[in-house]
Amino acid sequence: MHGEPISYGKPKIERKVTASAAGSYLSLLAVLTVLQAINADLDLIAFLPDWLESLAVPLLPGLIAYVSGYVAKHTARPDLPPDQR
Repeated sequence: MHGEPISYGKPKIERKVTASAAGSYLSLLAVLTVLQAINADLDLIAFLPDWLESLAVPLLPGLIAYVSGYVAKHTARPDLPPDQR
C-alpha cells in the first residue's frame, strides 16, 4: 500500500477540457458566421415557437462543447498509482 513517494509534476491539460473549449469556440464562430452571412434573417428559424427561437442560438455552442467533451478520451495520468488512474 505504501510504496515510493508520488511526485506530482505540472499536470497536462485534460483532453476533455481542450476538446470542450475548442468545440465551444468553433461552434460559436460558426453560429456568428452564419448569422452575419444571412444578415440575421429570422425566417430561417421562424418555424420554431417564439420562446424556443431565443434559446436555440445560445444553446448550440454549449451543446457542442458538452458533446465534444463527452466524446474526447481522458488524459492518462501515469504519475498516479494504478488504483487511482
